[in-house]
Amino acid sequence: MKRISNPALSDRARQVKLAVFDVDGIMTDGSLFLLSDGSEIKTFNTLDGLGLKLLQNNGIQTAIITGRSSPQVEQRAASLGVNYLLQSRDDKLQALKEICSDSGHTLQHCAYIGDDLPDLAAIRAVGFGATVPNAHPLLLEQADWCTSRFGGKGAAREFCEAILEAQNLLDNIYNEYL
Repeated sequence: MKRISNPALSDRARQVKLAVFDVDGIMTDGSLFLLSDGSEIKTFNTLDGLGLKLLQNNGIQTAIITGRSSPQVEQRAASLGVNYLLQSRDDKLQALKEICSDSGHTLQHCAYIGDDLPDLAAIRAVGFGATVPNAHPLLLEQADWCTSRFGGKGAAREFCEAILEAQNLLDNIYNEYL
């Protein structure tokens, strides 16, 4: 797992109360398998799913904001107990502000991970904005932190664990499994 090496950034991650995830390119590798009947298949990584559960089990709410809409994302969010799911949202910063209004969290107490231009404003607005190594170059330039893993390959888990480590919770979590 890649650690947050910047102390000021670690302080900001320590204050996260809501972690927000893009789907395509973060929780999946961005591939869409389109079937002849018009339906699609998405694959999700179980490492990432446990990461979201670890956040929730430690009092950090989770949200998914995606520009597309699919029953697969709805099913995955429900199975993980995600607190907020907003689909078909091109303006992700506005969607994030709606979640903040509903949850009572400020943008500074949010973390957001995304990989493409529609995620950029949200990444810049939050206290801890992250991306993945194969993100659009502007996100790589503007994000506070970049995972070492790619989307759909454990990036969301790495993001979750970085937040948990900043909040001094990760060692206790690991100890539960030893």
